[in-house]
Amino acid sequence: MKMDQKRKQESDEEKWVYDSSVDYKGRVPLRASTGAWKASLFIIATEFSERLSYFGIAINLIIYLTKVLHQDLKTAAKSVNYWAGVTTMMPLFGGFLADAYLGRFYTVLASSVVYLLGLFLLTMSRLIPGLKPCTTQTCQEPQKIHEVVFFLAMYLISVGTGGHKPSLESFGADQFDDDHPEERKKKMSFFNWWSFGLCCGLLLGVTVIVYIEDHIGWAAADITLTAVMASTIVVFCLGRPFYRFRKPMGSPLTPMLQVLVAAIAKRNLPYPSEPEELYEVPKSEKNQGMRLLIHTNKLKFLDKAAIIEEKQNPSQKQNPWRISTVTKVEETKLIFNMIPIWLTSIPFGICVAQSGTFFIKQSTMLNREITHNFTIPPASIYSLAAMGLIVSVAVYDKLLIPFLRRLNGNDRGINILQRIGIGMIFSVLSMIAAALVERKRLKNSDPMSVFWLAPQYLIMAIGDCFTLVGLQEYFYDQVPDSMRSLGIAFYLSVIGAASFLSSVLITLVDRVTEKSGKSWFGKDLNSSRLDYFYWLLAGIAAVNLCVYAFVARRYSYKNVMRKTTVAVADCYEGNEIEIMA
Repeated sequence: MKMDQKRKQESDEEKWVYDSSVDYKGRVPLRASTGAWKASLFIIATEFSERLSYFGIAINLIIYLTKVLHQDLKTAAKSVNYWAGVTTMMPLFGGFLADAYLGRFYTVLASSVVYLLGLFLLTMSRLIPGLKPCTTQTCQEPQKIHEVVFFLAMYLISVGTGGHKPSLESFGADQFDDDHPEERKKKMSFFNWWSFGLCCGLLLGVTVIVYIEDHIGWAAADITLTAVMASTIVVFCLGRPFYRFRKPMGSPLTPMLQVLVAAIAKRNLPYPSEPEELYEVPKSEKNQGMRLLIHTNKLKFLDKAAIIEEKQNPSQKQNPWRISTVTKVEETKLIFNMIPIWLTSIPFGICVAQSGTFFIKQSTMLNREITHNFTIPPASIYSLAAMGLIVSVAVYDKLLIPFLRRLNGNDRGINILQRIGIGMIFSVLSMIAAALVERKRLKNSDPMSVFWLAPQYLIMAIGDCFTLVGLQEYFYDQVPDSMRSLGIAFYLSVIGAASFLSSVLITLVDRVTEKSGKSWFGKDLNSSRLDYFYWLLAGIAAVNLCVYAFVARRYSYKNVMRKTTVAVADCYEGNEIEIMA
């Protein structure tokens, strides 16, 4: 009898999903008919087309600003960095809305509509005669109305990306159950194949779309992107019956604030002799797939929020502003522990920012002719990075990780922070390669082949495979469960902050070098010294790598309790199942 009950329980655990997910009708979802790869394929397809649109616009932006809006190199680079910065910082707001109020599915849907509106307005700015950049065939200064509408459209796209990026990626990862061993392995692969789909969209954006922009017209490219985004919204909605959904749980910032308030209020209380004496949620309240965290000894001041005072009865409902559970305290510690990792990731982001600005501008000074009838568009050289990342991700997921799993005997193969650190090494090498190539270009009187840029792009692509993909997994995995969209937003904010700081660094270097004789950033590349700037970035990244290694060695990963009993509100059987957390 006991054996039969055990088999039935194992069968139930395989049949249903017990991680607080629901299907589109609000029921506990069937594992076989929802989630995993069947759902994530719709989501990766949506990301593919969004990245096609984004990079089709972003990668050629510096060319548009210099050739159509007639901005100088320094101003154009800063304009690109400011827009990229806003685009990658907006997800902090979008991720908060998704986690707290709207849910990830509806945040993606709403932001996609805003994104589509931006693309439509961008198309109109190049089609409607009164909004076009110029009223004559040649002009040295575009109409102000075009600049206003153009930048309004671009920043609408930023707002749309702000809700789209963090919600879509976290929604995709939600399709895999952390409490199921096989799905947990698939989730590790999801971030790799997510990046694979992203890069395929990027590759088409920087080749096909850029070719249309350069040889047919900017308006034709915008019409194409608008149509693609409109069809993508339809595809995303078609996948609704297959998705697993997580209900929004209110502001994820409120529990953190409650922990801080309670810890300050009880700052004078002595620590208990044993961690078990700290307050944790009563057993009857362990529901909704809640995962409990194990107490750690770091940031012990915050533990005072979980101290039970004499007047408090642990069996009764508590005032959350006066006492917090160990799990809430540990979740707050997680966020504080992430700050050093976030800060030490920014110099890598600054190096990445150059591939979309100065690397592209370098290509305009090189020989891009393949045949007499075909010349590579300057922005299409970015396809080297996309192809490098596609190959790197495939090799990493299918060859390197299986080898490392066999070698060291664990499911992950390599821990997340090690992966991020390895990528940082490649960012240093990429800047060194870029400096050497630029120095050679300045010395050569004859135009060099554009493929001299291949080493810096391919090395950076390998770095992206390790660090950028690693950062996505790190910020999704290590934040509290209620902050998964914000976690992806934290990753994107690394790139956003790096873009802003890249602009600040350009301004500072320009002023300092101008005072010393000649600025490193002239009116064009031939009067600039980008090689010096690349050497500076290589030095900054190398010093930062040492700081990162120091921080990473002292980092404590999220420590989830091995087992917890989850009361499952199963509308079919209504039983309580013990699962691995």
